[in-house]
Amino acid sequence: MRKYKGIIIAVAILVVALAIWYFFIRKKEVPVSFETEQPVYGHIATSVTATGTIQPVDTVAVGTQVSGTLKSLYVDFNSQVKKGQLLAELDKSLFQAQVDQFRANLLVAQSNFEYQQNNFKRQELLFKTGAISKSDYDIATNQLNQSKATVASVNAQLQSSLKNFSFTEITSPIDGVVLNRNVSVGQTVAASFNTPTLFVIAKDITKMQVESSVDEADIGNVADSQRVTFTVDAYLEDVFAGRVQEIRLQPSVSSNVVTYNTIINAPNENKKLKPGMTANVTIFTAEKDTALLLSVKALKFRPDSVALKDYVIASAVRRNAGATRRDTTGKFKSVERIGSSNYVWLLRGDSLVQKHIRTGLNDNTHIEVLSGLSENDVVVLSLNGSSGPVAAAGTKSPFLPKMGGGRRR
Repeated sequence: MRKYKGIIIAVAILVVALAIWYFFIRKKEVPVSFETEQPVYGHIATSVTATGTIQPVDTVAVGTQVSGTLKSLYVDFNSQVKKGQLLAELDKSLFQAQVDQFRANLLVAQSNFEYQQNNFKRQELLFKTGAISKSDYDIATNQLNQSKATVASVNAQLQSSLKNFSFTEITSPIDGVVLNRNVSVGQTVAASFNTPTLFVIAKDITKMQVESSVDEADIGNVADSQRVTFTVDAYLEDVFAGRVQEIRLQPSVSSNVVTYNTIINAPNENKKLKPGMTANVTIFTAEKDTALLLSVKALKFRPDSVALKDYVIASAVRRNAGATRRDTTGKFKSVERIGSSNYVWLLRGDSLVQKHIRTGLNDNTHIEVLSGLSENDVVVLSLNGSSGPVAAAGTKSPFLPKMGGGRRR
């Protein structure tokens, strides 16, 4: 009886061990499933990103051509001004005194000119009757000409002083908005060597521009009139639109990084954009609205022949097809192929078929399919949610799990 008792205990221990292994240690079989996708038509674009600064399209620095003390200011920051509007005035007292002085000098010169005219007429009459010599006649002529030149000279000085007097009134050269005011009442401005800037006026703040810096690696894809979107930190929820207006050829070099200034026009009808704002720019270098799209993930999938022995893995690719051709002279010439060459795997029943495709635009999420696929093709993205590794083909094993019904499209 003891002999059978030991056998029973051993069998019971073995059964318990097998139960523990089966329910707690044994790895459960995971049914094979694919993540699949069918190509769809949609919009795709490639873009270049950059940063830039918002600026008015046209600004004018208003200065003064004469020196003096600022007596009056009629505008301030953000003032709307019209062309010819009075902005400021300098003290006119010294300029008025100079004008009065030249006017008096002109009266003296004109009086002398009249006297010399009368004297010349008398001398001419005496010369014709032979009462005076030719020398006296020449002296009278010379004095008349000198007095006439003096009148012209003093008159020119008077006009110059009047012009300087008019410069004491600083007016706006354009319609616009005052962006900056650099002076205050009572300040002395000196225009001896250069023209001091009193005001900066923007011509039209409803039309702004973005001066962005595009890296030399990306500038080759940027061209005039390309669509642009940008955001500013002040309005994170708003996306502003514009167009590439100009690519300036003068490069900027900073820390051995070469960039090119790219000017982007930016309509500003609501006047949200303000000069000096930092813009985060996206330039769309290529766009298509009706492209056949496929996830980029499909290009990375490779079937695992060990895990997929229940499936036929076939290749439907003709290598180098159409790469060269023979012309009528018997010579071989290259055939230009549009796009890039890639391969994807299609699920057809219990078969995985490799398919050669031509691809175009790539936005790192989707890729444009130029040829090789249709909307009805079922393209494999991954196996059990992840791309399988590349493995050599093997023989079919009866111990591998069957495919489950969890396909996703």
